[in-house]
Amino acid sequence: MNKIFTFIVMALLALSAGFVQAAGDAAKDTKMASSYAKQKVVYHVNIDDPKTLKAAMGNIQNHINAVGKDNIEIKVVMHGPGVDLLKIANTDLDMQSKVINLKSQKVDFVVCNNTLVGRKINYKNDLFDVSEHDIVPSGVAELAKLQQQGYVYIKP
Repeated sequence: MNKIFTFIVMALLALSAGFVQAAGDAAKDTKMASSYAKQKVVYHVNIDDPKTLKAAMGNIQNHINAVGKDNIEIKVVMHGPGVDLLKIANTDLDMQSKVINLKSQKVDFVVCNNTLVGRKINYKNDLFDVSEHDIVPSGVAELAKLQQQGYVYIKP
């Protein structure tokens, strides 16, 4: 009987240690996300290298993961060759998936109208998931405006 009682006590201690560890891990995860203040960030994309564009999308997702999707406001401003991000997404399912996923986390993708006109790009046909609402008169002017509004500038 003593052996059974000892076994039960040891099992309960081991089980409770597991709960304490799990609670500590959860608190640690919450602390990591809550250690950041709310952030407003603008990512500046003006390159057309597919590898770099995919890396930029990964950076944005990592940023959201670190800060918490409810603790961050992100805008991606594309101009010049940077609009190729959405050109690539028009035919590349992996890039499409990345754009859709980020948009579902309230990331705004904005496109420079000067680029559309200068490069003769039809946003309805040539770019993935762009509406008139996503177009700004000038990408660089939008970057300056957002920085004046307190957005932190990041160039991936």
